[in-house]
Amino acid sequence: MEQSQGLAPREETEPLLRLAGITKRFTGVLALDSVDLDVRAGELHVLFGENGAGKSTLINVISGTFPPDGGSFRFGGEHLHGLTPQRARAIGISPVFQEFSLVPSLTVEENLFLGREVSAGGVLKAGEMRRKAKALIDELGFDLDPGARVDDLSRAHQQMAEIAKALLGKVRLLILDEPTASLTERETGRLFELIARLKAQGVGIIYVSHRMREIRALADRVTVLRDGRHIRTLDAASVTDGELVELMTGRRIDVLFPTIRHAPAAVVVDVENLSTADGTVAGVNFYARAGEITGIAGLVGCGKSELVRAIYGLEPIAGGRLRIHGTPYEAPEPRRSLQGGIAYFPANRVTEGLALSRPIRENASLTALDLRRFARFGFLRKRAERRAIGPIMEQLKLRPPNIERAVGNLSGGNRQKVMLGRALTRELTVFLFDEPSVGIDVGAKVEVYEFMKRLVEAGAAVIVVSSELPEVLALSNRLYVMHHGRVAAELAGAEKTEQNVLASFFKEHMTGKAA
Repeated sequence: MEQSQGLAPREETEPLLRLAGITKRFTGVLALDSVDLDVRAGELHVLFGENGAGKSTLINVISGTFPPDGGSFRFGGEHLHGLTPQRARAIGISPVFQEFSLVPSLTVEENLFLGREVSAGGVLKAGEMRRKAKALIDELGFDLDPGARVDDLSRAHQQMAEIAKALLGKVRLLILDEPTASLTERETGRLFELIARLKAQGVGIIYVSHRMREIRALADRVTVLRDGRHIRTLDAASVTDGELVELMTGRRIDVLFPTIRHAPAAVVVDVENLSTADGTVAGVNFYARAGEITGIAGLVGCGKSELVRAIYGLEPIAGGRLRIHGTPYEAPEPRRSLQGGIAYFPANRVTEGLALSRPIRENASLTALDLRRFARFGFLRKRAERRAIGPIMEQLKLRPPNIERAVGNLSGGNRQKVMLGRALTRELTVFLFDEPSVGIDVGAKVEVYEFMKRLVEAGAAVIVVSSELPEVLALSNRLYVMHHGRVAAELAGAEKTEQNVLASFFKEHMTGKAA
C-alpha cells in the first residue's frame, strides 16, 4: 500500500477533510440539510445514525458519486468542485461501500486494477498486476485468491476484495461502510490491526457502523446524523452508548431485545441427516417448532446460511430428509416453498431480495402475485395491490410512506421493512431470517425484533440465522451452533450462554441432537 507522507495529525493545522453546509436533494427528499463534518489526518471518525439519516448520501458526496447541491468541500487544504469517483481516487479518497462495486465476472486481481491497469506499449502487464495483488492481499492477511472469480466468492471474501481494492495505491482518506458485516472474528481483528497502521501513517478514516463494540474499540470522534442533519460531534471517550443511541433516534431505547413469550408446539420443520451438494452442510439434524424462535449461530462460512437456503430450495440437497408439518418435502424450490407457507429473508437484500429500480409497492407484493386478489387471468390488479401494500407499509412504519418510490432510494432499514412486508401479503407459517439485522441501525433492529415477536406469539415457526451472538442468544428459545457444516451443539434453557456458544464454535465435528 502506498501511503502519503507527512500527514501526522496536528490540532493547529487544517483538517484533512472539511465539509461546511453540505446540502443534497433528491426528488421530493432533502437528504442532507446543511451538514458540517471535518476529519483529521490520523483520525478514525465514526458516522453514526439511523438508516435514512444521510450517512450513505454524505459518503457518496465525499467520494464523488453525488455532487452536492450546496456547501463547501475542502480536502488537503484545497477547495474541490466537480468531484468524480475517478478524481476522488486519484487524490487519495478511497471508499469501501456496503453494497459492493465489484464486477462479478472478473477475477479479484482484475477488479483490483480495473480502471488503473498496468501496461506498457498498450499491452497489459498481467504478471506485474498479479504480483502486486498477491503482495497486497498477503499484507492485509486475507485468505483470498487473487485469481478467483468474484461470483465464485462468498460474501465475506467479496468484502475482503473490496477492502483490498480501496487500499491499492495512495490512500489519504479511507471510507469504510459497515466493513465487518461479513467478516469472521479473525478477519475483523486483521482489519482493526490494519486500521491502526493506517492511522499511524496519517490516513484519515471515516467509519460507518451500528456496532457499539466497534465504535468503542476504534473511534476518536463520533458525528451523529439524524434526518439529514448534523446533530452533534463528540469525543468517543466521553460519550456513553445510551447517549449515542438517544442522539441518533431522538428518543430513549431502554430495551433492545423484546421479551418474547415462546410457546413451543408441533414440530414444523424437521431436517434429518441433511447435506448440500456443495458440501457446506454435512449430515445436519435440526428441527424447528411452531411458537418459538429457533436460532442458528456460527462463524462465517460454517454452513448456517446454506442450511436455511437448502430448506427453502436455494441450495441443492445431496442427501437427507426434510419434512414440513410432518409431510416429506423432496427437492425443495422457492415457488413451492412459498406456496407451502415458507418465507425466506436473505442476508443480501440487494442481490437476492429486492428489485432496486422498481417501486416499493411492486417489491412488497412480489411474493403474492399468484394469489387471485392480486392477479386474475394473467392481469395484475394494481388497485388491489395498492390497497393491500399501503396499510402494510404504514404498519411497518416505512419512512417516507410513499409506496411508489423506488426501493433503491431507501435506506437499509427501510429496505428490510419492504422485505418484511411480503410476509403480510399471504398466509405463512414458517419464517427463515438470514442475518436479519445486517446493515440496519438500532431503531430499525428494534422494529425487526418486534416483528418477529408478533409472528412467534401468533404461532409461527421462526428460524433466525445470525452472526451477532447477543442477537441470536436473546431472541431464540433454542439455539443450534454450527461448525464446519455440522451441528456442534444444541443449547436451550440455562445451557444457552455466550460461553457455551463460543466453546462450540471451535469444537471438532460433532453431531447435534436429532429431532
